[in-house]
Amino acid sequence: MSNSVTETVVGAAVLSVAVGFLIYASQFLGGSASADAITAEASFRSANGISVGTDVRMAGVKVGSVTDVELDPVTFRAITEFSIDRSLDIPDDSVVIVASEGLLGGNFVEILPGGSAFNIEDGGEFLDTQGSVSLIELLLKFVGSSGE
Repeated sequence: MSNSVTETVVGAAVLSVAVGFLIYASQFLGGSASADAITAEASFRSANGISVGTDVRMAGVKVGSVTDVELDPVTFRAITEFSIDRSLDIPDDSVVIVASEGLLGGNFVEILPGGSAFNIEDGGEFLDTQGSVSLIELLLKFVGSSGE
């Protein structure tokens, strides 16, 4: 009798840990939109290194995350959707860039605030964007221009 009670207790503990892990994983991966966040999108020529879950930062502080990245079949640009903390009043003329954490670091989306009196609204689009820059392309340009 005590063996089945022990098995039941251990089974319940394993099940509760699994449920807790699933809840944590869904929040971490952006499985559900937060009620205290707005969504916005931006179109990039190159979104290399950006995927779902990538940080969105302002002044180095995480203010949101990327929720979707897909290719526009008409313009062949990467349409990136992200969630941003609702408490922030971000001007609608802000610049959104794909930035790198360093030479070997990963990429993230950075918002550089503009000066507009109007703020981005839920579902809005940032029009001024700059895609990722390839280090190899920069080195090839530098090497190619040094011989001229």
